[in-house]
Amino acid sequence: MKSVLFAACAAIAFAPLARGADESGPKAGEKVPALKVFGVVGKVEGKEADFAADRKDEPTIYVFVQAMEGGIPVGGRPAARFMKVLDNKIGDTSDKAEIVAVWLGEKAFDKHKEYLPKINTSLTFTKTSLAAFDGEKSGPNNWGVNADVHLTVVVVNKGKVAKSFAFTSVNETDVQPVLDELKKAVGK
Repeated sequence: MKSVLFAACAAIAFAPLARGADESGPKAGEKVPALKVFGVVGKVEGKEADFAADRKDEPTIYVFVQAMEGGIPVGGRPAARFMKVLDNKIGDTSDKAEIVAVWLGEKAFDKHKEYLPKINTSLTFTKTSLAAFDGEKSGPNNWGVNADVHLTVVVVNKGKVAKSFAFTSVNETDVQPVLDELKKAVGK
C-alpha cells in the first residue's frame, strides 16, 4: 500500500516536469524574434535572410524541424505528411498565410541544404519556404526551441505569437488544431 501511495505521489510531483519537457517555442503574446536562417527553397533562395522581418505582420506558421544528419526529419514520413497537409490547407485560413519550415540539426547544415530541394520536389509545397539553420539543435536565439521535440510549430499573426505547439509524435491529424489557432489569430 505504501509503495502504491509513494508511486502516486511521485507521479504527481514529476508531472509538471514531464509536461515542461514537451513545451517548445515562444509563449503566446510574445513579439516574434528575428529568424536569420539560410533560405533554400521558396521566397528566399541561396542566401541568409531574416524570415520574421520579411513576413512582418502577415499570418505565418513557423515549423522548426529536428532532422537527422542527412536531412530526413526526425519522425520521418508522418512529419512529412503533416507538413504537406498543412501546406495544402493553410490557404483556407488566409490568402496571405504562409509557412516557413526551418531544418535544425548540429553539424548538418550543408546536408540540409542538399536535402531540402529534394523534399520540395517530392512534396511539391506551394505555400512553404524551406530554410536551414547553421547552429545548435535548439535553433535560433530567442525562439525557445526544445531540441527534444520533433517539430516545434509557432503560429504568428501581426508580429505576435498566437500559440506554440511541441510535437514529439506528429501526423496529418495534428494539422487541424494548428489551423484553428491561425484562424483565431486572423479573426476568421
